[in-house]
Amino acid sequence: MWVTSYSTTALMPTSVALGNFDGVHRGHQQVIDRVFSSASATIAPETPPNPNSSPSLPILGSETELPLQLTQERPRDRNFGKICTAVVTFNPHPQEFFSRQPRTYLTTLDEKEDRIRALGVDWLVLLPFDGQLAQLSPQAFVEEILVRQLNARQVSVGQDFRFGCQRVGTATDLQAIAANYGIVTNIVSLEMQAGERISSSSIRASLSEGRISRANRLLGYAYRLTGTVEKGQQLGRTLGFPTANLNIPVEKYLPRWGVYSVRVDTPNVTGHPGVMNIGCRPTVKGERPTVEVHLLEWSQDLYGQTVTVHLQDFLRPEQKFESLDALKAQIQKDCDRAKSELAS
Repeated sequence: MWVTSYSTTALMPTSVALGNFDGVHRGHQQVIDRVFSSASATIAPETPPNPNSSPSLPILGSETELPLQLTQERPRDRNFGKICTAVVTFNPHPQEFFSRQPRTYLTTLDEKEDRIRALGVDWLVLLPFDGQLAQLSPQAFVEEILVRQLNARQVSVGQDFRFGCQRVGTATDLQAIAANYGIVTNIVSLEMQAGERISSSSIRASLSEGRISRANRLLGYAYRLTGTVEKGQQLGRTLGFPTANLNIPVEKYLPRWGVYSVRVDTPNVTGHPGVMNIGCRPTVKGERPTVEVHLLEWSQDLYGQTVTVHLQDFLRPEQKFESLDALKAQIQKDCDRAKSELAS
């Protein structure tokens, strides 16, 4: 998948999924899935590829490209003569731009890239959301972004998509404007789960309430936290339950404070059972929130390694115990319960 921070001029026609896609949840996946419906059709290339062209020439790029790695050959090299699939999103999130306040996300940029790559998309375009883009009218947005820069032949959006200055443009407005340029617009109905709309906000609400099963069901995968293992106070080791302290990116949304059953991916092992605690550890007078993971029946050193924790279930809220012995007894109960639930 070719990743870029801006589009100058697409050298190939594209089928575009447009949106913020925080979480890349089941509803987003439906929007993205529609870009493949027309991308399978081949077109006659107007100009054959130049075999002597510089391999560093970007397909969708400029001097503002982000330092993200190209992990496969570029779409032009392997799909010339076809409509390429593209996911186009905004960086930063428009709400963060307008509020001027840092925002937390269900997926970090790296996680979003991973999930979109797994869907088989050719391009991920991260449009810089700045004052210039924010001032574009719906008509100008279609002309400048979809027509001139992306060479779009088809665009897919969710039913509640809004665009243009002050978000005045609706999905049906996009459909009408784009039709003047021969662009087909697919408006995807809101994905529902048990009669309830799937959205990033509803997933956040579930995570904040500790309703992990529901959040995972809406996402279509287990919510995850990824961080580098760093040294902490090593209090867990003295209690007989050594923990890996994770340095989580500040922009990552953290669920409700408390104890969770989890599955852990290390550089060498996938899906190892464990117990995670998020919070300030009131029993030992912790001063700042931490994310600590105890891997069941594990003895290897993880310091400095990157670990991914997949949340499975919320076991209990964080609480203060009257003694370390009481805390130790509760941790043992948490481990026993997690082991039993993960085994089943």
